[in-house]
Amino acid sequence: MNNKTLATEVILLGFSNDIKTNICLFPIFFLIYMFCVFGNCLIICLIILTPSLHTPMYFFLVNLSFIDLSYSSSGIPKLLVDLLSTHKTISVIGCLIQFKVVLLIGVTECQLLAVMAYDRYIAICRPLHYHVLMRWSVCFYLAAFTWIFSFINVTIPSFAMPITLCNPNKINHFMCEVLSVLRLSCYDTSLQELVIFSIGFIVLLLPFGLIIVSYACIISSVLKKIQSARRSKAFSTCTSHITVVAMFFGFFMITYLRPSSTDSLNQEKYLLIFCVLISPMLNPLIYSLNNKEVKKILVKYILQLNMTHYSSASCKLPARIWTD
Repeated sequence: MNNKTLATEVILLGFSNDIKTNICLFPIFFLIYMFCVFGNCLIICLIILTPSLHTPMYFFLVNLSFIDLSYSSSGIPKLLVDLLSTHKTISVIGCLIQFKVVLLIGVTECQLLAVMAYDRYIAICRPLHYHVLMRWSVCFYLAAFTWIFSFINVTIPSFAMPITLCNPNKINHFMCEVLSVLRLSCYDTSLQELVIFSIGFIVLLLPFGLIIVSYACIISSVLKKIQSARRSKAFSTCTSHITVVAMFFGFFMITYLRPSSTDSLNQEKYLLIFCVLISPMLNPLIYSLNNKEVKKILVKYILQLNMTHYSSASCKLPARIWTD
């Protein structure tokens, strides 16, 4: 601390210092972000407005869409501003809040994906008890548990081991990601890195293990008890979730469950852009394209909008001007 000064702001280096490169990246990231916002909001509105979709599976899907929307909005708007700015800074308080919010949302999604796997296990392996085991009170408790458990895992270490940032205050990243922020700490962060690795082991590998066990039971049950004609239908209800799980857990394990090194600085931000932007954009597509019920309801609403527009247009008859 004798030769270091406290940082008052953090400089985000982003992807490039070339203004032409940033101008080219801006419309790409902007369109992907707009599609992400539109797709997740569309999923949420469709499920809320359609009584036939008021089931536990779609209740958790609404939670997932909300998490994806929050995840992308936690860092992408700041990235878009920085792409068109020469002063890419964020306050220390804003930086610490951002990385804690990102951690909270990421940990919550891990737990929610495990809960969704449990829902599919009950629906396929114990269908006669589904409405009892997955009644609405249980669904609300499970959703609340994911948020409370994640909040505890993020906030307690943050308060127990606060981070003080010192100069130089540059981060080779487009947002305040926890591993990048730790590199600006005034003190040795080996203990914090050990805690992050330990918590990452719990919040990543434990839910991932539960998902693997759930789908092992599902596959075993489908192959033994369900006739071949109905197997494809049973598996089709799980393919969307399996795809999302593979993308999300794969990239997070690569990021947080590997040794930190200087060679991985650029890799971290490219991996995180997939997690906070590409994956939230793909999730609505994965769940809507693989779900016949969602596609049917979406087409129904589109046809209703077209019919309403056609009816309102046909009622506007041209006024006649009578002359002698």
